[in-house]
Amino acid sequence: MNLTKFNQSDRCEHFSCPEKSVSPAVYILLYVCSAAVVLLTVCGNLLVIISVLHFKQLHTPTNMLVLSLAVSDFFVGALVMPLMFIWVIESCWIFGRDFCICFWLTAFFLMVISIYNIALIAVDRFFALLNPFLYTNIVSMRTMCTVVYLNWCVNLVYSSVIFHYMNFLMCPGECYFILNEAWSVIDIIYSFIFPLSVIIILYTRVFLLAKKHATAIRELNNHTRPKTQKITSHSMKSERKAAKVLGILVSVFLMCLLPYIIYGFLGYVIELQLETFQKVTVLICLNSTINPFIYALFYPWFRRCIKLTITLQIFQTDSALINVLS
Repeated sequence: MNLTKFNQSDRCEHFSCPEKSVSPAVYILLYVCSAAVVLLTVCGNLLVIISVLHFKQLHTPTNMLVLSLAVSDFFVGALVMPLMFIWVIESCWIFGRDFCICFWLTAFFLMVISIYNIALIAVDRFFALLNPFLYTNIVSMRTMCTVVYLNWCVNLVYSSVIFHYMNFLMCPGECYFILNEAWSVIDIIYSFIFPLSVIIILYTRVFLLAKKHATAIRELNNHTRPKTQKITSHSMKSERKAAKVLGILVSVFLMCLLPYIIYGFLGYVIELQLETFQKVTVLICLNSTINPFIYALFYPWFRRCIKLTITLQIFQTDSALINVLS
């Protein structure tokens, strides 16, 4: 996250917040659209959180990772996106030094948590496909909750440590940070290279395993009774669909993260405009908005949960036992 090379004193001497170049109507429209995106992010991820926590059928190890991702996305929408959108629209940081430091500490922590949540989902799906019986016996709800807890704790410690090595650019109206070269290398390896390598390698293996299982089940169907064919066919479709949805989730995440990574690497080679950093950071934030729509688009159970939540049926007695998967 070494953003760019700059001379702080020279920049602060020549920097001033630019005057607004848009009409009042466009200015208001930008704020309305930003508020709508924030609202969609917060409400969409809140629905995922409520669904997984409330309905007993959704209390599975994999869904604990989905819950962790939704919680991090929820906080991105509630704590990071409002400040980021105001900063972009105003073209000026108006919240002062203390809020600037808190903003980047929160954004940095949530970004790393999201990356490692996706990486853990990749690990979970890989082992579930590689050895389903061993996975069922070893990976329990208790085990997965411990993994999620450790993920948050470890990344909180890491974010707190690296925070002490951040140098903030505190010109009036600006809010940026840089890291020295040593910590920039450490951060790139820990925050990007390692988790992204895990995600890409394991999801490649996941799709190969899913394809292999689908072929095996198809061949088995040719030598079994119709009833068994129906069961195995359903299992095959469910398996392939799960791999497809999670693959889309990861692909969208990588597309949103890629400009940020490229920007970080280019910052070592050429001088880049700090203002461009706002745009690539906004793109990462938008991933938190997209994720709930992926669930809604591909998972019927999530659409049922939304309906039950919006109609307040979750407040009825024994609503947690409603069958949302069939």
